[in-house]
Amino acid sequence: MISADDFAAIRLTLELAGLTTALLLILTTPLAWWLATTQSRWRAPIGAVVALPLVLPPSVLGFYLLVAMGPNGPLGQLTQWLGIGLFSFTFTGLLIGSLIYSLPFAVQPLQHAFEAIGKRPLEVAATLRARPIDAFFSVVVPLARPGFVTAAILSFAHTVGEFGVVLMIGGNIPGQTRVVSTQIYGHVEAMDYAPAHWLAGSMVVFSFVVLLALALQNRRNTRVMP
Repeated sequence: MISADDFAAIRLTLELAGLTTALLLILTTPLAWWLATTQSRWRAPIGAVVALPLVLPPSVLGFYLLVAMGPNGPLGQLTQWLGIGLFSFTFTGLLIGSLIYSLPFAVQPLQHAFEAIGKRPLEVAATLRARPIDAFFSVVVPLARPGFVTAAILSFAHTVGEFGVVLMIGGNIPGQTRVVSTQIYGHVEAMDYAPAHWLAGSMVVFSFVVLLALALQNRRNTRVMP
């Protein structure tokens, strides 16, 4: 049977994934819109930087984030100067790492959704004297709703499945940085396979549900397209 520590890890995982998803949808919408509409020569380099977490080993990304948050790193020195302390091995550090690690899973679906809309709806809105900001929220956002849904699902699921980054940045502190993936690792390391099976099986079911939801979402989008 699962223990109170297992439930605490599940709660922390859901909290981390929920906060990461909400913040990513807010923070990446302007970036995705810029990548979808700009003709700047910086578009390709910035797009490559955004996509880096897709190809970098999680341990590499986690290592450099740990160095940056450490007492001698730029972020660590800044937070110490501000009197906040260090973010390494804290929930805040996990959140920062999750935002960076799941960044492309939010940006890319939004960027593709914005590119699919094209310029015509905004041109029509401009002829009706709508301000750009009003046209974005009243025209672009509703049309890009499938992209927002996909970005939310992928960001949440990807954060739930993190291991290397969270272990490197947060360690495995019960009630503070121990999430489901590191809890499974701890059970296996202790050769406590029964709860490991339960948690791992739950992750398998969760992953299947996510993929099924994405497939249904894509089918629905295909049907409504003219």
